[in-house]
Amino acid sequence: MSQLNDLIELCQGYPVYIQTHNFPDPDAIASAYGLQKLLEMYGVASTLCYDGRIDKLSSSKMLDTFHIRMLPYESLVSDMKETDRIICVDTQKHAGNVTDFVGDEVACIDHHPTYVPMEYRYRDIRITGACATLIAEYYAIAGKEPDRDVATALLYGLKMDTLQFTRGVTELDIKMFGFLLPRCDQEQLSTLERNNMEFADLKAYGAAIESIELYDKVGFSCIPFSCPDAMIAILSDFILALIEVEVAVVFSFREDGVKLSVRSEDPNVHAGNLLHAALKDIGNGGGHASMGGGLIGIDHLPDLGRYPKDSIRNLFLDVLAKDGVLRS
Repeated sequence: MSQLNDLIELCQGYPVYIQTHNFPDPDAIASAYGLQKLLEMYGVASTLCYDGRIDKLSSSKMLDTFHIRMLPYESLVSDMKETDRIICVDTQKHAGNVTDFVGDEVACIDHHPTYVPMEYRYRDIRITGACATLIAEYYAIAGKEPDRDVATALLYGLKMDTLQFTRGVTELDIKMFGFLLPRCDQEQLSTLERNNMEFADLKAYGAAIESIELYDKVGFSCIPFSCPDAMIAILSDFILALIEVEVAVVFSFREDGVKLSVRSEDPNVHAGNLLHAALKDIGNGGGHASMGGGLIGIDHLPDLGRYPKDSIRNLFLDVLAKDGVLRS
């Protein structure tokens, strides 16, 4: 409770912005929304914001279902001041997937590993299956009841980021599931979980299947056209479902460069560390042991040479070979 009081005191008297990563998924949206509603209980108003796009059907359904107002940076930048308070949620400054907004990033609440250490006046960075777990715990510790929409949103974010409790689950995730379940609208939760694929997504699935290459237990798939972050992540889970694949690397060529997603079931391959090491000289990336994401910016595309697909694959194979993961 004292930790939450520190955050509240830090925000009082200032315009407050709760910023997610640039392509907010259900966990990021749920966490930001849950924190916004909790701060309101203490008289602190805030604005939810992001840069990039809402490019996932599950995310847009969530915004509509709970009437969440989440504003793009371009609509706020003219009004923001350097002294405004920014709380980074489900992301960290300089993580590679978050824009540096005007304002002072005084706080960070995140469940991802840290690759670029930063100083925050309030810091809560713990490895859990979902950031929504941390926000749910704030309610539990403070003795505050989340309303039904908040509880449902947080539980949905928790289930989505842990792939229905099959990925990266911690004891705290399970505990907060127990806290949220009796408070949520289970019918609404079921509605959110249904029909989260669009017809256009089938084209991406087709490209992933046609392009798959297997090197030992590592599967690579290249999407030669622009694909949303969320879809790339879904495809990496899809490739990982193959019995022959323990590490999946999926990447898409887009207008902003090459977006990558990695999944790992191999205890010797940390997905986030693999991305960070493979892209360290040409882009940025990171994440959890089982999942991570990265980006090679458009300015670095010439560095990939005449055969960029092969170059990207080799970046990962070189790291895996150096770590002694690949069999000869």
